[in-house]
Amino acid sequence: MTVVETGARARTMDFEAGDVGYVQQTLAHYIENTGNEDLRFLEMFKANRYEDMSLSEWLSHTPPELVMAHLDIDKATYDALPKEKPVLMPR
Repeated sequence: MTVVETGARARTMDFEAGDVGYVQQTLAHYIENTGNEDLRFLEMFKANRYEDMSLSEWLSHTPPELVMAHLDIDKATYDALPKEKPVLMPR
């Protein structure tokens, strides 16, 4: 899991079965299964309403000049970024 903080800081942690991670409210985060088995995790929120915004949605609502400058990418790379949130459904 990677948690992205302000000031261009990010922290990536590896988890094993039974581990618990915490993401501070309002911080962006990303979870990737790097193993060979199916990943099962429980995500809990301290809120009465769930909201979700994918990284691709977030980037597409940020001025392109800022995204390119902060990620140090060119226009072609920016244009190749997905502009819509992928939907994942269980099998």
